[in-house]
Amino acid sequence: MPVKRHLNSAQALTMQSQHPGPQRIVCLTEETTEWLYLLRQERRIVGISGYTVRPRRAREEKPKVSAFLSAKIDKILALKPDCVFGFSDLQADIAALLIRAGVQVTVFNQRSVDEIFSMLYQVGAMVGEADQAKARIAHMQTELQAIREQAAAFKRRPKVFFEEWDVPHISAIRWVSELVGIAGGDDVFPELALMPMGKDRIIADGQTIVDRAPDIIIGSWCGKKFRPEKVAQRPAWQDVPAVRTGQIFEIKSADILQPGPAALTDGVAQLHRIMADWAQHHA
Repeated sequence: MPVKRHLNSAQALTMQSQHPGPQRIVCLTEETTEWLYLLRQERRIVGISGYTVRPRRAREEKPKVSAFLSAKIDKILALKPDCVFGFSDLQADIAALLIRAGVQVTVFNQRSVDEIFSMLYQVGAMVGEADQAKARIAHMQTELQAIREQAAAFKRRPKVFFEEWDVPHISAIRWVSELVGIAGGDDVFPELALMPMGKDRIIADGQTIVDRAPDIIIGSWCGKKFRPEKVAQRPAWQDVPAVRTGQIFEIKSADILQPGPAALTDGVAQLHRIMADWAQHHA
């Protein structure tokens, strides 16, 4: 029996060296889950956020152990994770509880496109897939550059109001604002995009939005269906160019408000289609 235990330990060490990095990962937000699946490292994931929809199969394969601002600490600990990935100061309390319980926690705080790429590389390196991560990142950067070059040919760039929430109005976070620019539009609240916290991007007076006269309005209300007809019915909004011409669109929050692969691929592609269609009719 002692020999058998020794062999099992040796085998475990060999497996660890072949597949370096954490072996049992809990992802408290969707973007790290999606990225690990893209890197074909989904076997390492033992728990995910209940808000995860990308990839859809993750919801069927992995236990859901957290929301965004809360988590089932006992359930996470029962999974015996050797690493937990989180996002932002909003998950600091969850991280603190897990750290006090002896769990390794890595919390990323990416707010810009460049910071998202940095996060993706770090996660890739942590699971021994730095080369694959670099290759996938390079491909995404090439695709973004292609969109940027196509947008450079627009005769006019639309003014865009991106609304993350309706009551109160919250404008685009930084990576979304940057992707609007890459896609061919100009964020009408670029100064607010620099504010990392949603509370600092609140627009208390809707007239401020009206005054900036956006040509396009894009809504992505996290956790709630966007209602273009309600936007069009807002008092004093009837003369907003976007309302007058019916340029009000939704992009699902899972495609644009997760600071990971989705925003840099599907999210920006949807933005670009909207901008390109507008530019074609305003050449």
